[in-house]
Amino acid sequence: MKKRTFTKLVAACGAAVLLMGTVAGCGKTAEVPETAEAAQDTQETAETAETAVEEEKVAATDSVAQAPYFKKGVYVNYPEGATVRDYFYVFYDEGAGYTEDANTGTGLPFACEQEDGKVSFSFGGEDGINDVFTVTSTENGIITGSFEDGQELHFELKEDADPDNFDAMKYAYPSTEEVYEDANGWKVKYNSELFEVNHSDNIVTFVYMGESAGTNMITATYDVDMKAKEAVDKMADSWGSDNVTKTEGVFPGTEDVDAYYAVLPPSEEGSGLYETVIARDYMDGYLMFELTGHNSGDEALDMEVSDALALIIDSVEFNEQ
Repeated sequence: MKKRTFTKLVAACGAAVLLMGTVAGCGKTAEVPETAEAAQDTQETAETAETAVEEEKVAATDSVAQAPYFKKGVYVNYPEGATVRDYFYVFYDEGAGYTEDANTGTGLPFACEQEDGKVSFSFGGEDGINDVFTVTSTENGIITGSFEDGQELHFELKEDADPDNFDAMKYAYPSTEEVYEDANGWKVKYNSELFEVNHSDNIVTFVYMGESAGTNMITATYDVDMKAKEAVDKMADSWGSDNVTKTEGVFPGTEDVDAYYAVLPPSEEGSGLYETVIARDYMDGYLMFELTGHNSGDEALDMEVSDALALIIDSVEFNEQ
């Protein structure tokens, strides 16, 4: 469309200049004097027409930069109007890279040659598919154009993505699951959106930050001042209640390690506080997880909180000892 406008404008300007020349010639034959003012008007008209032509030329090329268009980096590729952006082109450099689908983790290697106005791609190696991407715009950090099928596509550079260690699935659909690994040889998983982790000496706390009643947290303690059963008995005594149940079982994350439990259920009145503690003999002492929770009375909310807390303890794993 810009090319057509440019052609019409040149033709119109040429006709205007030709017409003025004819009028000037006729004026001399008819002895109509060409005043200095008329000559100036003619010059200004010609200059205006030339300026318009130059502006049209700039407008026609201003939105497309010169090659190369792609540099080392990760580009998300999507059609106009797409709300899901999960297909990526990873460029090792200006001439090679690979594609990756965030839904499947699969893709194709490619080589490319960048020229002004187009990028020639070869996908899948020597016997792969060749296709040309015609660039129509490079505005606002987005490269726009189409392959030979004609569908308009955008390539957007993701500055926060590392092309040397890129994983499309993790980048497009990041998990909130994190792993806390303790220097004493144990680790657990937790939801980083729901928990704040604090570490001080031999104690680690996982504090629930979501909607809940009161304090809800897990305290993990490793100490060598006593063994596991004694530590659980001491903790149960500190609760100052006769309504405590003690049991023995297998410690989570193991198949045959003895565990010692104590449970204080929530009272029917009051703050809704409840406590659970589980410990095992560990190295030269004990490892204990204490769960402190508060019920709100909203069954669905309370279940959501207790499940999030329980998942941490259930995920515990140990390094080889």
